[in-house]
Amino acid sequence: MSRVQQIEVGADEAGQRLDRWFRNRFPHVGQGRIEKMCRKGEVRLDGGRVKTSTRIEAGQTVRVPPLPDPETEAPRRAVPAVSEADAKMIRAAVLFRDDHLIALNKPAGLPTQGGSKQTRHVDGLADALRFGLDEKPRLVHRLDKDTSGVLLLARTRAAAGALTEAFRARDTRKIYWAALAGVPSPQLGTVRYGLVKASGHGAGGEGEKMRCLHPRDVDTTPGAKRATTDYAVLSGLGGRVSWAALVPVTGRTHQLRAHMAEIGHPIIGDGKYGGSGQENLGDGWGAGLGGALSRKLHLHARSLSFTHPVTGNRLSITAPLPEHMQKTWDMLGWQPADVPADPFEEIE
Repeated sequence: MSRVQQIEVGADEAGQRLDRWFRNRFPHVGQGRIEKMCRKGEVRLDGGRVKTSTRIEAGQTVRVPPLPDPETEAPRRAVPAVSEADAKMIRAAVLFRDDHLIALNKPAGLPTQGGSKQTRHVDGLADALRFGLDEKPRLVHRLDKDTSGVLLLARTRAAAGALTEAFRARDTRKIYWAALAGVPSPQLGTVRYGLVKASGHGAGGEGEKMRCLHPRDVDTTPGAKRATTDYAVLSGLGGRVSWAALVPVTGRTHQLRAHMAEIGHPIIGDGKYGGSGQENLGDGWGAGLGGALSRKLHLHARSLSFTHPVTGNRLSITAPLPEHMQKTWDMLGWQPADVPADPFEEIE
């Protein structure tokens, strides 16, 4: 076992999540152990308790408790090699690649990061995306497990820091496509409900979700955060279902799903916020359409625009729809070529 260490965060490490920083420094220590040490207060940031998701800054000091020696820990916690099938799948998802970053079309159902019950995820499969570099690419943002679409990874620490800061400063443009129950009115609008975490009912917090609050109640509700979503209806079908473009002006957990459900138009297939078992008869409620349409979540990160961290050029990456959404689009007669890439620019 090592001794207690006090490690100062370097300038090239700024902006990382604490757990990512920890794994880079101590690759033999698993995610589960890191989470446990944070919960118990053994890992501290500038002397205070800290969460694994906290972003660290240059000059801060991380208290690292005694850790097992790599020689004894590594054999028990060796990361499974990426299977040939998974390597082929994740490489086929690459939309863009250069020496500094990779953009993926993340498949629906594949988590971005691992957890206590998640062993197969993008972060783990990133070893198959080295393409000749010594280190695997780093995540700089995330998508929900059931959301597909554009996901960026940085291939160097410098690129990771720059991209992380771009997301934090909202110097990125994210447009999602969704199929909604009913047709929102007005067809162009902004949702400004705040969000606060509501505990789940299971012993481990299962079923945890976000609860919407009126903006006037955000400042007086512990843990609540302001959230803003722009939406534009691109096509409607008899008042029963609509194709919408969604822009998360802020980036809160489950923001798009919670906001659309709150205004009475949950995303199709969203059992958590829309009740997938409810048949939507055109009044806007019920995230199930029935028939041959898929029950999977119909939410897709269609495009991401950002400034390249090295060249300074503005890039825009577009991801084709996942199979289950493409089948729905085909059945409803919706054609991507019929709508603008950014409908909000058209309106402005």
